[in-house]
Amino acid sequence: MEIFPAIDLLDSQAVRLTKGKKETAKIYGNALDFAKFFQDCGAKWLHIVDLDGAFEGSPKNLDTIESIATQTQLNIQVGGGIRTEETIQRYRQAGINRIILGSIALQNSEWSKEMAAKYPIAISIDSKDGKVVTHGWVQENEIYAIDFAANFCHTRVEAIICTDISQDGLLSGMNLKLAQEIAICSQIFTIASGGFSNILDLEKIREYPKISGVIIGKAFYENKIDFKNIKFDF
Repeated sequence: MEIFPAIDLLDSQAVRLTKGKKETAKIYGNALDFAKFFQDCGAKWLHIVDLDGAFEGSPKNLDTIESIATQTQLNIQVGGGIRTEETIQRYRQAGINRIILGSIALQNSEWSKEMAAKYPIAISIDSKDGKVVTHGWVQENEIYAIDFAANFCHTRVEAIICTDISQDGLLSGMNLKLAQEIAICSQIFTIASGGFSNILDLEKIREYPKISGVIIGKAFYENKIDFKNIKFDF
């Protein structure tokens, strides 16, 4: 189990949203400072979402992300508005370890599989009521998250990140059952996201052995968990 501290970027600042709604953004401060703190606490990975990119469809915070990559030793996975191979290459050149494909993975799954054969790719599956949502969580689709995940079984996709957006940002607990089901049907390293509330959730995750990682965002920023006193892999 790997813990992924999260930084969501909006206008180059570290923010958190509630249920993915831009108007709920709460600014927490300088993204690079947080990244350095996570590294000092023992984190090995960092999860970054370019929210501007997710809403607008192309990267908007590349300079900030590149500064984090060059000024820390963290492994970094980045998502948000990545739609082309050129963008993937730009991020790879900037030192990003894993590229997250979201909306494009649903629009063009075959292209996404091709990219996974060439680059380290994660697929982000965001869902509401079990169905996939895309384009910054504003477009609802008819395909079920579990069926979508199964589509990537036996491919070279490195990881699947699954978020129940109805839980995201609420600090009310995670949809671990969904994450476990996605891990089983995809047979891919699965990272649970959305709704992590406190350190007790780490114990709950142990009850779902197929889940391989967890993303922690708002719980850290709202002082619900102390990164100085946890192990980032357990």
